[in-house]
Amino acid sequence: MNKKYQNITLENLDSGIKVLTVNRPKQMNALNTETITESAAAVQLVADDAKSSVLLITGAGEKAFIAGADISEF
Repeated sequence: MNKKYQNITLENLDSGIKVLTVNRPKQMNALNTETITESAAAVQLVADDAKSSVLLITGAGEKAFIAGADISEF
């Protein structure tokens, strides 16, 4: 699970626990197309991994988990 992403990170913690972090704190982790695509790919990667049992999803920064859609794409 060492795939490089632009807008998220995917980490292995311990014994089947993975952490997906939306990593766009300057945009308050707003979801753009690339972030959604990367997140979906990471979730599928974890789902396909028989050793994974838990996926925690979090957002980087201190202001927001995920602020919603990135309106700059509209």
